[in-house]
Amino acid sequence: MMLLDIQEPGQSTKQRRNHAVGIDLGTTHSLVAVVRDDAVEVLADEAGRVLLPSAVWKDKVGYDALGGECPALTSIKRFMGKNIHEADTHKDVITRINTQGLPEFHNEKEWLTAVDFSARILSVLKARAEEELGEKVTEAVITVPAYFDDAARIATKDAATKAGLCVLRLINEPTAAALAYGLDNDAEGIYAIYDLGGGTFDVSILSMQKGVFQVLSTAGDTQLGGDDFDAALAAELNISNREARAIKEALTDNENVKNISRTKFEEITQALVARTLTICKQAVSDAGIDKKEIREIVLVGGSTRMPIINQKVAEFFGKAALDTVDPDQVVAVGAALQADALSRGSDTLLLDVTPLSLGLETYGGLVEKIIARNTPIPAAKSQEFTTYADGQSAMKIHVLQGERELVDQCRSLAFFELTGIPPMPAALPRIKVTFAVDADGLLTVGAEELTTGKKQEVAVKPTYGLKEGEVEAMLKASYENARDDISLRLLQETRVEAQFLLDDLAKAMKADGDLLSNAEREEIEVQKIALQSAMAGDDRDTILLLKNTLDAVCQNFAENRMNRAIGKELVGKAI
Repeated sequence: MMLLDIQEPGQSTKQRRNHAVGIDLGTTHSLVAVVRDDAVEVLADEAGRVLLPSAVWKDKVGYDALGGECPALTSIKRFMGKNIHEADTHKDVITRINTQGLPEFHNEKEWLTAVDFSARILSVLKARAEEELGEKVTEAVITVPAYFDDAARIATKDAATKAGLCVLRLINEPTAAALAYGLDNDAEGIYAIYDLGGGTFDVSILSMQKGVFQVLSTAGDTQLGGDDFDAALAAELNISNREARAIKEALTDNENVKNISRTKFEEITQALVARTLTICKQAVSDAGIDKKEIREIVLVGGSTRMPIINQKVAEFFGKAALDTVDPDQVVAVGAALQADALSRGSDTLLLDVTPLSLGLETYGGLVEKIIARNTPIPAAKSQEFTTYADGQSAMKIHVLQGERELVDQCRSLAFFELTGIPPMPAALPRIKVTFAVDADGLLTVGAEELTTGKKQEVAVKPTYGLKEGEVEAMLKASYENARDDISLRLLQETRVEAQFLLDDLAKAMKADGDLLSNAEREEIEVQKIALQSAMAGDDRDTILLLKNTLDAVCQNFAENRMNRAIGKELVGKAI
């Protein structure tokens, strides 16, 4: 079966340029692969090692950086796009904040941001590829955790630029793993990708149907990985994380190592394993499927070599996972296949999804979701809005991310202002707001006033990304508070409707108040005060009742105003 063909803008299948590589920029290890002579090769260094430790110390990168007495900078990927408040979790090195509000890490020679650190890793991998291929390497597909937000993805692209690489595409690590297993080759069905790396965990539910490879759902934790298993063991034995990692790896093939057994290690880390399975359950639920529908499970990341992971994953999904591709290499292999496809014309349509809903603030502090969570990307959606005040000439657009119903419960991404709106009565202008998420998961928001064509847009590039566990916490909070959130939204919508009635009534009384008798005016004032008092409370039914009561009290006034308006229109005209 032939799959849908997609072509990157400006690329042609007629002329093949130098090789584009696939790079797995990992938390613990990184590696580079390439498709050469129709076969995928994971490229090794001069010592025959394909894995490059994601470590930097002074001018050294990789294994060389790990040889000194001082602790090398490691696991810095966790800080891609993050702010200074999370830097204190990296206890082994000195940190400071720079003028852009980003944490910097000291390596006894200079200060490096997470972008600088990643650029060093990418530069070494680029050089390795150029040495092996004998040609200049300038293009790459780079993988990122599915739960990397806009800031972290932008940071990854910035690191690639500093390393002299043009990013053809950022693809999610689970998607790359699926490509590596050839799940796109006439193998229709639903698949689960369980990716436990050094610092992050993701699980994605993928569907291969009718030539379209789509991510049905994704869930994860950017602060859960092999490093956490090391830390738990280190705390138990009062040793360094590096020593703990060596023991953990030895326990993969041995029941007992030094003074600890595999059983004891599994007991120490059972809560971490349970966290991954809870996230698996969430992803399956979000996909709207039953676990029995999943055709295969793919394991990704060196941490999945732990026997307890294989065992618990098999128990959860009811079948053993695939393990024919090295879990350390599977992501890089998939990235290389995608890089090759983009270089000469892809035969696979990849549809990743947005991890959290995207929307904007509307009157009353409510959130209007434009692009829902788990929407396939690239995606673009538009919705029309209008003004709430007479003569309003500008509109502030507040872009938000999250699943809750009120603004203060979601994450603020950006503000911008559309100016030049023609002065009109409230609700007459038509403002079209468009949200566009590209193939890399980056967001652009634009607004256009349709009568004048006046436009304004912003590329959402927050200074830093989500805080530790924020994505997981946001999703969990949305589930736990769903019923209360809907009640709060309905309450606030009722308040907004009541306020519109009060505003319209104030304008009507100013224009035609002489049509009211003293008794009518007094009754209206009484009902207005009662409604305003109810609006300060939380009883929606009372607000709705008093709003309808005020509306009914004003009915005669409204009819008299209409009669006056009609009379004015008919003056001097024959009927």
